[in-house]
Amino acid sequence: MVTARRIAERTVLALMAAAGVIIPLAGLFGWLDGTMISDNLPKITLLILSTVTVFLLMEVDRLKVVDDIHQVVTRLDVDAIARDRLQDRYGGVTRVHRDFAAGPFVGHLATVRSEVVILQTWIPNLDDFAGDLRRAIEERAVQVRVMLLFPTSPVAGLRDEALRTGGAEPLGAAVGPGVEDCLNTFAAVHARLPGDLRGRLRVHVYNSLPSVAAYKVDDRYFVSSFLHSKLAIRCAQIEIDGGDTEMGREVQRELDTIWSISRRVDLDDWRTCINNITWRMGEHE
Repeated sequence: MVTARRIAERTVLALMAAAGVIIPLAGLFGWLDGTMISDNLPKITLLILSTVTVFLLMEVDRLKVVDDIHQVVTRLDVDAIARDRLQDRYGGVTRVHRDFAAGPFVGHLATVRSEVVILQTWIPNLDDFAGDLRRAIEERAVQVRVMLLFPTSPVAGLRDEALRTGGAEPLGAAVGPGVEDCLNTFAAVHARLPGDLRGRLRVHVYNSLPSVAAYKVDDRYFVSSFLHSKLAIRCAQIEIDGGDTEMGREVQRELDTIWSISRRVDLDDWRTCINNITWRMGEHE
């Protein structure tokens, strides 16, 4: 029914348009002289133009409907819809990197707004981004929280054995000494910070089984596992966007748990502080 009507409309419109051209030309060349049409040519021309105008106005109304639909579609946030679908299906996982995503991580550090959180046994590549952490604190007053394994924890020895199983690539430091190197680096960063910003850098040690290695920048997480014979930064890294996603909530709960059972290290004299920390059997705090 609609198709037939559209065909009729187009046919009438085409005929009117053709008549609007043919009749004036016929009058111009005198082909209609002496006929009724010749006497009423201006009226007929006006009638044709009016009819064509009416049809055009009808088409304009239809185009307005299409434009309204376009505006509605335009208002839809396609990126937000896609992001919601990804969160529903993948729990917030946006990408899996082959190993530690140094480039993306440092890129996010350059624009971090509020917080950086790191959970590791130790950070073998800390020197690669220690300066970026310091600049984030100095330039944007970002809060940086770091959790490292207590260097003399029995877990450190177990992790060393796990890394040697299968022959992990040598890095020149075992877990315990690696933690101490990190503490030394953080102490240097702390010393270079303005006095009113030093509290923005907090380093804790924990005495518990490591669960995941996690690097958080605002609501972006880079998460990996502690596999045998492989450093966490050499394992696949799961990138998660959003602390309100399923995966984001899981990782955030673990960060909060480890933080709650860890102890703060005084970076002004970390060696004395570490030596004074004692853990009773089964004690975390």
